[in-house]
Amino acid sequence: MAAPRLALIDYDAGNLPSITRALTRAGTEVTVIREPVAAAWDGIVLPGVGAYGPAMTRLTAAGFTDWLRRQVRFGTPLVGVCLGMQLLYEWSAEGGTVPGLALLRGDVQRLASDVKIPHMGWNSLTIRGRAGVLDGIPDGAYVYFVHSYIVTPRERDDVVATTSYGVEFPAVVVRDRLVGLQFHPEKSGEIGLRIIRNIVGWVAARSPRSGAVAP
Repeated sequence: MAAPRLALIDYDAGNLPSITRALTRAGTEVTVIREPVAAAWDGIVLPGVGAYGPAMTRLTAAGFTDWLRRQVRFGTPLVGVCLGMQLLYEWSAEGGTVPGLALLRGDVQRLASDVKIPHMGWNSLTIRGRAGVLDGIPDGAYVYFVHSYIVTPRERDDVVATTSYGVEFPAVVVRDRLVGLQFHPEKSGEIGLRIIRNIVGWVAARSPRSGAVAP
């Protein structure tokens, strides 16, 4: 089988070399794109660090917001990492009320004020539901976080893993062809690489694979 073809979105809000290397090690063909590209992608990765509002502004200016929504409707798997996960939701309280991609139901809120912000470091995962992206990942496995905001999903069944920092919050969400990771798997050692490999398999199993080009 040919290596899955992934589009990695560059909107000036992520450390692309490290996630590119991790995805390549996991057996994918990665293409970094700065504007929508009509191609039969097996999946799309939306990474990100930084602030929600400027990130949405950059995505919109590059033409990505509507394009991502069309790709998801077409059936292309989409993976959001850290800020990329938060952008999948309806809106964020960061900087006011900022609309997001609204691909998942829920919002984004600041972490509790009684903990050091940003949350930066290793925290353990509590597995809440079994999904292919967590195959072989033990309960209590440690992964690396860097963030100040967390998602509050309306669909609690989407949450397949949580962690705790002041409060318990979602670390991994899965719905249909959408996956969100609040942590950075590319910075999470062997556990992170295993999760990336799982995601590559999850993407390959859900790729449109028809050869059709999404609009």
